[in-house]
Amino acid sequence: MLADPAAGQLGGRIGARDAIRLRTAARRNRDVRAKRPVALSFLLRWDTARRFVRVVALLALDFLGVFLAIFTALALKAEVRTHADFSVVLHQTRTYVSFAYLVTVLLFARSSMYASRGERPGLPRLLASLSEVTIVVLIFAVVSGQHFSSYYIFYGSFIFAVVYVASLRYGWERVSGRLLRAAGYRHRAVIVGSGAHIEAVARALGAGPHPAISVVGYVSLKPLPDSALRSLGTIDELDVALGANDIDDVIIADPDFPQERAVALVDVAHERGVRVRIAPSTMDILVHRAEFVPGQLVPLFELRAPVFEGVDFLVKRAFDIVLASLLLIVLSPLLVLIALAVKLTSRGRVLYRSPRAGIGGVPFECWKFRTMFEDADARQAALEPHNEASGALFKIRDDPRLTRVGRRLRRFSLDELPQLVNVLRGQMSLVGPRPLPERDFERLEEWHMKRYLVLPGMTGLWQVSGRADLDFDDLVRLDFFYLERWSVFLDLTILVKTLPAVLWGRGAF
Repeated sequence: MLADPAAGQLGGRIGARDAIRLRTAARRNRDVRAKRPVALSFLLRWDTARRFVRVVALLALDFLGVFLAIFTALALKAEVRTHADFSVVLHQTRTYVSFAYLVTVLLFARSSMYASRGERPGLPRLLASLSEVTIVVLIFAVVSGQHFSSYYIFYGSFIFAVVYVASLRYGWERVSGRLLRAAGYRHRAVIVGSGAHIEAVARALGAGPHPAISVVGYVSLKPLPDSALRSLGTIDELDVALGANDIDDVIIADPDFPQERAVALVDVAHERGVRVRIAPSTMDILVHRAEFVPGQLVPLFELRAPVFEGVDFLVKRAFDIVLASLLLIVLSPLLVLIALAVKLTSRGRVLYRSPRAGIGGVPFECWKFRTMFEDADARQAALEPHNEASGALFKIRDDPRLTRVGRRLRRFSLDELPQLVNVLRGQMSLVGPRPLPERDFERLEEWHMKRYLVLPGMTGLWQVSGRADLDFDDLVRLDFFYLERWSVFLDLTILVKTLPAVLWGRGAF
């Protein structure tokens, strides 16, 4: 057979990039949904065994949590009425637990509660799912003709289920996370984008003592001069980069990434079994609450104002008043001890009233235990060159103005406790964007001002997401995320997560 000279010339002209495209086109001749042989997939990928262990462990923990919740509720009721016979309580628990657990598993599965660590929802979804379980079981009991002297068994079991299931799952997250990190398991990721976006996302992913994602390198639309990250080539060479570096995730870190390139990128990544994630911009955060406006030639989506009004405001305000009052009562001995420590160890007032901008930018006096010497404000200007924070914030890790007691109070955020009074006075909320001192407020940019549409908070996503370890613009985006996604469950989640963040002093100075 004679060789075709034209084919030889064509082959000579085909470069590496064209070869990649031809191989990609060849793969597209088969359905990307076609599965590999099951046995081969199981043997070659230990992820299958790890997923199996994860699901089985979570199912077992959920059963234990539901069982303990029903048992505790029944035992407490029996103990209050007469004297608990634990054999009877155990028998009743076995009667109820099967159906309750079945409903729990079905609703948890629908809510992706058995998904992988990075995709599993948090406490708000857990609370919502357990609420749904309680309602479904209650309706079934009423419809099936069962009668109860009270409905305590339902709301009692719900309360204990929240405590037990959440605690068991949290323990699993901590233990399994430590084991995976000890085994050196981390997702290998490549960041795709341009310019500063790549560097910013890489820094955020690498923050913390044990990051779960290892950034192998980047693939950029434009060259990045003097970048500490390793370049894995151009967008057209992404297919080769994914295969050569054993990549688990592709992270798009550019809000202006071309749509046609994004479609091709997702296609290439999915063909290699690589997950694609997007680091959200401010616009991405807004999109979830877009409301379709019909009747237009062009589909339009309307963005509702992110303010708490009507029923939402009443719910949030009632939540603040009740919990702030309880905290003031419970913590009153601690408040007295802190006040004595501040008074006896340095000169000056016990309480420091810091002028801060509140809702709408209207100033108010934010109460704190004094943590600095009396001349701290006068020394501010001299310390400006030593500022360690980004953007509008002013932070110094070893601030010379702090008193000995004040340093300890700052370490565990105990100086913020008097703000419970601000909450009761309606100047603050338990959860919301943190109020900034006048010095920081004056340095804000126009787009930052959206955070003042709502009451400032004692704690917020800043405190549970890295605190002083994050750039200021990232902190503001967390405020935006909170405004767009607010719910009572989210507030409760932030409050629960604030305690360990404070105890470990993560990012606090």
